[in-house]
Amino acid sequence: MIFRRQFLLAAFIFGVNLYAAPGRTQPSPPTSAAPEASSPPADAAPSGTPQPPSPEIVAPQVLESVDAVYPEGSQAQGTVVLRVTLNPEGSVEAAEVAQSVDPELDKAALTAIMGWKFAPATRQGIAVAARIQVPFTFTPPAPAPPPPVEPPASPASQAPSALERAPAPVPGRPTPPKPTSEQTVTVSGQKATRVEQRSASDFAVHHDLLETAPRHEGVEVLRSAPGLYIARSEGAAVAHRYMLRGFDSEHGQDIEFHVAGIPINLPSHIHGQGYADLGFLVAETVDELRVTEGVHDPKQGDFAVAGSLDLTLGVARRGFLSRTAYGSFGTFRQLALWAPPGELRDSFGAVAFNHTDGFGQNRRGESVSAIVQQGYSLDHWRLRGVGILYGARADMAGVVRSDDVSAGRLGFYDVYAYPTARAQNAFSGRLMLGLFGQYRGDDGDSAQVGVWVSDDHFRLQENLTGFEQRSQTLANVSGRGDLIEQLNYARSAGVTAQYRAPVRALGELIESYLELGLDARTDDIEQAQNLLDATVHDQTWDRRVDARVLASDIGGYGDLDLHLSEIWKLRLGYRADGLLYSVDDRLGNRAPATRSADNFIVGFRRSAMGIAAGPRVSSDVDATPWLSVHASYGEGYRSPEARLLDDGEQTPFTKVHSADLGTRFHFGDRYEVALSGYYTTLSDDVAFDADEGRMERIGRTRRVGGVVHAEARPVPGLVAAASVTYVDAELLEPPPQTPREPDPPFRAGQNLPFVPPIVGRLDVGYRRALGHLDTHKLSGRVGGGLSVVSARPLPYGAFASPFALADLAAGLGLEPLELGIEVFNLLDAQYAAVEYSFVSNWNPDAPASRVAARHSAAGSPRTILATLELHL
Repeated sequence: MIFRRQFLLAAFIFGVNLYAAPGRTQPSPPTSAAPEASSPPADAAPSGTPQPPSPEIVAPQVLESVDAVYPEGSQAQGTVVLRVTLNPEGSVEAAEVAQSVDPELDKAALTAIMGWKFAPATRQGIAVAARIQVPFTFTPPAPAPPPPVEPPASPASQAPSALERAPAPVPGRPTPPKPTSEQTVTVSGQKATRVEQRSASDFAVHHDLLETAPRHEGVEVLRSAPGLYIARSEGAAVAHRYMLRGFDSEHGQDIEFHVAGIPINLPSHIHGQGYADLGFLVAETVDELRVTEGVHDPKQGDFAVAGSLDLTLGVARRGFLSRTAYGSFGTFRQLALWAPPGELRDSFGAVAFNHTDGFGQNRRGESVSAIVQQGYSLDHWRLRGVGILYGARADMAGVVRSDDVSAGRLGFYDVYAYPTARAQNAFSGRLMLGLFGQYRGDDGDSAQVGVWVSDDHFRLQENLTGFEQRSQTLANVSGRGDLIEQLNYARSAGVTAQYRAPVRALGELIESYLELGLDARTDDIEQAQNLLDATVHDQTWDRRVDARVLASDIGGYGDLDLHLSEIWKLRLGYRADGLLYSVDDRLGNRAPATRSADNFIVGFRRSAMGIAAGPRVSSDVDATPWLSVHASYGEGYRSPEARLLDDGEQTPFTKVHSADLGTRFHFGDRYEVALSGYYTTLSDDVAFDADEGRMERIGRTRRVGGVVHAEARPVPGLVAAASVTYVDAELLEPPPQTPREPDPPFRAGQNLPFVPPIVGRLDVGYRRALGHLDTHKLSGRVGGGLSVVSARPLPYGAFASPFALADLAAGLGLEPLELGIEVFNLLDAQYAAVEYSFVSNWNPDAPASRVAARHSAAGSPRTILATLELHL
């Protein structure tokens, strides 16, 4: 049970004036509104006595307003008063009618307010949530003048049009608030989900920036995260490849992902530890991306090695949206989105269909994604339910040898002609459900609770090495193609809870908060890996894996937030996780084909457990109003792949030590620059193994690097962000030689393979209202994104080629319609999404070679899409 301690907060006077014109909103007359709080302390002023504003609290300010449209056919008039809840970023989270006039006017006011943007309220310089009251006064439009009795006037003397009679203000231009006595502002305690930046490597990418550049698919919103490179290397039904500040995270093992509060990473996945498929994302529903690079927050759990990414779902623009796109390579997309006017920002439903014939050969793919989320406000609680359903299937071209392309034996976008290559494909399906509640008290205390479930199906057929494999089950059988089949079925469930409250025991001079948290999950995993013969209906000719894994992770943390002075904050945290595994390896202890006389029943059952614990510390100093200095240190972990554990083994976690030091420059609300340097070590790392199509251990590693990130919003409608990340990633301890690999491709002191030392990103977008045509608003937009990836080291001393990708989009709208064009890879660069170096044999009639060759998976060439949007 949570005990609430409430006190009367100081009230602030805050007014909003809108353009006064017939049929539009205008300032309401002065009203009396009491502060939204209860149970005042004994020393509070008597009821009705105005409270002096606290010098430590600054009320929110309007940055961008949207006119309320007078309902057609209505004759109602009056003032609608809305009670509006703002989050610490200044976004409208919820709005409800505090004073009603007419249902249609209420709806018009609710629709308009959801498009407003505010500079957030602050307490002692820290952005906090707030609740304000905003009035909208409606006046019916003046009736059209009667037809003239005299002969028709000349064109110069005709009655002015409706646009000329009531010229509208330029939408998007901030309307400065003026102090009045008609509204109150209630500044609330901090949200349960902490929003403060604990390091110079923490970034919040807001919706206005996420929508600047075109997105080929929803997951590409991640490209706006500083230092993050993502690539589609294995088709539309396989998770992207992620690289973040010197970590080749493959499909997710080094980045902790959350979407709408639900963890996405799947432990002990057959295709890679921490597998995280974000193909279900719909870009139009992503409201904010929070990036925590490094390990310094005790909330960060498993897989937070390079950092954590948390995506919040929400739709600011309310109503119905239909978006259709069609273009190159038979690409077709259809989105239908419904965001009920007047509902919370996080209440919406969306379904998206995607189809492509694919560039080059064997790349046809289809997918469907449905996301439904509903939010509720109830006194001090905010409840949210979310459901996500996703399915995809795609053919795959795999990789091609660079020497075959150079010799003209194969095109860069082709696939090998053998059945074992043309049979490559993947299937993915996932269902996720979550229910979350956030509590915000009147005395700075807050809490969050949540439960979630997930069901994931994955099947892959992939051939990377051609005709290298020999059967481990059938004696003297080889040459039937290295088409690997991987299957993974996972059923997962989890709970999360946090509580944060002020600590009074440290005295009045030190403001402090204590946060306690719990995360727990359990996973039931069935997986298999086989070799298939594509010439005889995918007949299995070798079995490699057949296992069931039961995994549980129970983690808890504590975090003490000390405000030691007006400029210095110190946070001391500690996290511990206990992980338990039970493995039924049905093919374990199998005798090789050369020892077929051994008589026993195949199988290897075992269990293991381990505990990972470590501190998380950060310090912030606000040196000046425009400069802050941040330092942090943390110890994190990556869980092991369960099938690699022995019975009774103390779980061998990958331990990460991460330190950051940096500064932030704030120039008002328009400009921000962050610079940070970091040092990270791992107790043991992993690298891609083409023979098994998965990640394998290599040894200890370290990374030294830095990040520069800048954002600018110089004028309304214009937003830009740029970032550059540099890293020196080095292998400290290579794997030992083995009979299977007498010459390992990794050497001590070499740069880590597949990791680009430099990643740059630029996003720029501009939206502007161009005026009105009759009663319809005319608007335009243009935006683009540029990604730069430097040369990447490969095994055996090779290097992948650098490349740059530019995307561009433009649109012209006459509401409710908008026509647009999107161009991806504008300069038509021929680049490899990923490159490898390993031994392969794609000529079964030639003698096999043990010399490593360079391989590549082609990235998409220039793609042009035409778009049509309808917004009602």
